[in-house]
Amino acid sequence: MPTRGVVYVHSTPLAVCSHVEWAIARVLAAPVNLQWTAQPVDPGARRAECGWTGRPGTGAELAVALRQWPMIRFEVTEEPSPNADGERFMYVPARGLFRATVGVAGDIQLGEDRLRALMAASRAPEALAHALDKALGTAWDADLEPYRYAGDGAPVTLLTRVG
Repeated sequence: MPTRGVVYVHSTPLAVCSHVEWAIARVLAAPVNLQWTAQPVDPGARRAECGWTGRPGTGAELAVALRQWPMIRFEVTEEPSPNADGERFMYVPARGLFRATVGVAGDIQLGEDRLRALMAASRAPEALAHALDKALGTAWDADLEPYRYAGDGAPVTLLTRVG
């Protein structure tokens, strides 16, 4: 069963735009021509987004292909399909790549074993809160939030956080 998702390139230097398109096209095995707009948060940078359809795991392949340019900021989402969980990837230059499993509503899911391990390793409530923030990608969300909004009427899909 195919799945679908979205690639959000929040910020990339103009000189890298065509390389980003080629990387996405290689993974999707189809031509890609993104509509690049100015990124108001990062003067001189561009932003774009595109929907995709593919087999489960395509989101991970797209994230690996895009992270070869360490100066771009991006997110890749993959919706759950009948035989696979959904995924969300966020990349921020100073932080690297974050990956999470997502449910049908788009919220990040943490498994029982992971939660038990976090609780066992955390000796104080503050430590548990810190570990949960890390597991939920809170720092990546905070870094990307200013980049998620397009300026001057450019097309945009808003990503929201639960909680």
